[in-house]
Amino acid sequence: MKAPEKIVSHIVEWLKDYQRKSKMNGFVVGVSGGIDSAVTSTLCSLTNAPVLCVEMEIHQDTKQVSRANEHIEWLEGKFDNVTHQNISLTAVFESFVSGLPTTHKKDEQLLSLANTRARLRMTTLYYFAALHRYLVAGTGNKVEDFGVGFYTKYGDGGVDLSPIADLLKSEVYELAQHLGIIESIQKAAPTDGLWSDNRTDEEQMGANYNDLEWAMKQIEINPSLKGLDQEQLDIIGIYKNFNQQNQHKMNPIPVCQIPLSLL
Repeated sequence: MKAPEKIVSHIVEWLKDYQRKSKMNGFVVGVSGGIDSAVTSTLCSLTNAPVLCVEMEIHQDTKQVSRANEHIEWLEGKFDNVTHQNISLTAVFESFVSGLPTTHKKDEQLLSLANTRARLRMTTLYYFAALHRYLVAGTGNKVEDFGVGFYTKYGDGGVDLSPIADLLKSEVYELAQHLGIIESIQKAAPTDGLWSDNRTDEEQMGANYNDLEWAMKQIEINPSLKGLDQEQLDIIGIYKNFNQQNQHKMNPIPVCQIPLSLL
């Protein structure tokens, strides 16, 4: 990244322009204690528009909650336009789970309930967005949103605008350093925070973000994959597998077109 300050300025101006044209009052951001939400909330704060940071724990690891609150405190110390809400969704989640029928599909249920957590958070963000006429700012980066589809449809993928979705994960870290994001967040292992065992993103995907970024670029510049060794091909395979199975997230919702002759 040649000039992080110019990228910051570009994104902030884009946010300002979008907010002005939408005639909305400000932004709401879900703050998780991770690098993406920290950078996104900081960029929104730089617009001088009202920014509501919402921390939403659901059986969350205390370290994640602590990092989120530390970041929010840091933001509120720097920007007068930032406020926050801490919402515990654990009871709501448990109430939902208790009303579900029993199933023998335990692995599928665990994944479904992980996605349910993300969708409860999305619902909460849109509650506050409607209350204050705010825009929900997404926190997904380029690898997650357009490479491997590592997000929940209608969960963290349910947003109004995506300020950092054209930045690779490594570039998000560069912006974080430039913006002075707290060190504990910059050093924390990336995690979506949707699992009770606190598994990291790398543990879920079987590859780290640097490897996935490399695969994403390699497929573009070397589509024949010539000259790659088996370890590199394995990484390409992981990337392609996620990319293919998650096309339903990354592509527009299919619409059944009715022939004019039938209308």
